Amino acid sequence: MRYITCMGLPEVTARKRTAATATVASTETETTPAPARRGEAASVPAFEPMYNVVLLDDDQHTYHYVITMLCNLFSVGFEMAFMMARAVDTDGRVIVHTAGRDAAADKRDQIKSYGPDPLLETSTGSMHAVIEPLQG
Repeated sequence: MRYITCMGLPEVTARKRTAATATVASTETETTPAPARRGEAASVPAFEPMYNVVLLDDDQHTYHYVITMLCNLFSVGFEMAFMMARAVDTDGRVIVHTAGRDAAADKRDQIKSYGPDPLLETSTGSMHAVIEPLQG
């Protein structure tokens, strides 16, 4: 087995099977899971419920403020931040993040503490955001 090398990485080749490796291979055994016992339910992993961080529209913040805030807090690119700003302006709300309850609450609090829009004298504070349970 040979792989093509790229960017100076070492080439991987298949090892020849020798008597020593044949002995090791013959002593290895396959393990199979034990059958489920009667009355035992198959264990389903419990997942943490997810929450949406929803940014709410107002007339006290410019597109520049919203785009800058989204880029800084959520590490999204300009294009995605612009689409979110447009959505919050036209629909009145937009989901900006989805995470577990604690992480979603932290992001909501970051939005609420981002401060007023420096480009508008009438801006008195940060934008509003809420967290909502993920539907589905």
